[in-house]
Amino acid sequence: MTTSTVEGAYQGALNAFKNPMLDLLHGRYAPFVVTMLAMVFTAQRPQVPVSEAHAEIDAALARLRSAGYGDEGAAPLPVGIARDLCRGWVQSGWLKRHVHDGAEAYQLSAHGVGALEVAGRVGGTRTRVSESRVRTLLDAVEQLAQDADPDLMTHIARLDAEIRERQAALKRLESTKVVEPVGEDQLLEEAENVLHLARELPADFARVVESIRQVQRDVITDLRQDVRPTGEVLREYMDRGRDLMESTREGRAFSGALALIGRAEHIDQLAGNLRTIQRHPFARTLPAVQRRELQDISRRIEQGVRDVLEAQQRASHVIATQVRNHDPLRDQEVDALLRDVMSGFQRWMPTSRHKQAVEPMRRLPVADVAHLRQKTDDLRPPAPPEALEEWEMGEVPDDDSRAWGGPHYAELEAHLAGLVDDDGSADVAEVFRAAPEELRRPVDLLGLLEIAHRHGMVETGDVVAVEAVRPDGTRRRFAFEGVVLNGNDEVRDETPDE
Repeated sequence: MTTSTVEGAYQGALNAFKNPMLDLLHGRYAPFVVTMLAMVFTAQRPQVPVSEAHAEIDAALARLRSAGYGDEGAAPLPVGIARDLCRGWVQSGWLKRHVHDGAEAYQLSAHGVGALEVAGRVGGTRTRVSESRVRTLLDAVEQLAQDADPDLMTHIARLDAEIRERQAALKRLESTKVVEPVGEDQLLEEAENVLHLARELPADFARVVESIRQVQRDVITDLRQDVRPTGEVLREYMDRGRDLMESTREGRAFSGALALIGRAEHIDQLAGNLRTIQRHPFARTLPAVQRRELQDISRRIEQGVRDVLEAQQRASHVIATQVRNHDPLRDQEVDALLRDVMSGFQRWMPTSRHKQAVEPMRRLPVADVAHLRQKTDDLRPPAPPEALEEWEMGEVPDDDSRAWGGPHYAELEAHLAGLVDDDGSADVAEVFRAAPEELRRPVDLLGLLEIAHRHGMVETGDVVAVEAVRPDGTRRRFAFEGVVLNGNDEVRDETPDE
């Protein structure tokens, strides 16, 4: 044995004993804590309101003290009330406090469930080595070997042997008409093995839930810190928010198990098998605690699956809400405010007394800003504005500059009035084609359409084309949907101001 090996093993043991589960079992009041957690949190009641938990633990403490426990020479009991004890258990990581159905409630953490599992296994009456345990191990090893072996012929040979064995057993039952009875000792061993396997499930479910919540906390922390571009954070973590079960090892393992235990027919089949076991005469020889555990197996599985799915849904909702409402500046302000509040509590708590009244802040303090105006009745500025500087318009634009200006409304109106038919109708495209070149600029086409719209026009549905002439002589063709005056409004010689 080398020195490095000893140091590595010892460091691993030190890290293992920092686990909250071992801390619970190693504590001075471990028997009391395990008893309270096991009695308060059951398969029928995995989440307990805070007030109910405090009342039950206070009643249990009073009953144990009246029975003589906690005195000198007897099993030690903690000092204090249930509220203080539960607060310490939450800080130690054995309990979780959250909102359930609109009220605060306690729930066992994965470490608390694991401690109860270890205590129940050590304190139970399960046989250390039994035929059922060995058979379970052999079956698991055989299944692992089959899954790991890629040889096709080996798989075929194993299935063929299993089919022949099943057929032989079927022929034996058909010929003898008798089912060989199984000894009561063997049934008890198998029942204890089933209970041993079932006790491990709640801790596994709790670890999956806490793993999902840890992913949720990591995502929210990265979004709030805003150390990377928002787009990069969203692209990376929205995938994890949409499919949290695939981002952790525990979640991937649970997804595989959910294919077996998440189907309703499998749960119904499990419940039917448990009822068959409970009706058998050997079940009456089991202790009452074990009979109750057998009865609650299916309920524990259903509750575990429900807790994991609810945690996944809640995490996805929280992440989506944070992404939708993400405001780095506001988050930093909230973080700074919370740090100030926590600092204030740390300064106030050492000097405070139990049930000390706190004077509430009835109104926000007024900011002391000296430069704000004290009166608002006189809205006039303190000094009149400066006089405007005199300036000249400059030279009047020449004819060439005006040729590049806006439409000639007056000339277009007069030209249109001369081409209107007796019934008041006119084809706008024909009117434009008949105009002189100085009225056939592109901008004049827009002006003519504006005048036609003002007097009322009807779209023909046909596409027409006209040729416009710019002031420099260049020509452009324009296509538009043909329009005609509808003849309901008389064309008047009115022009808007240019």
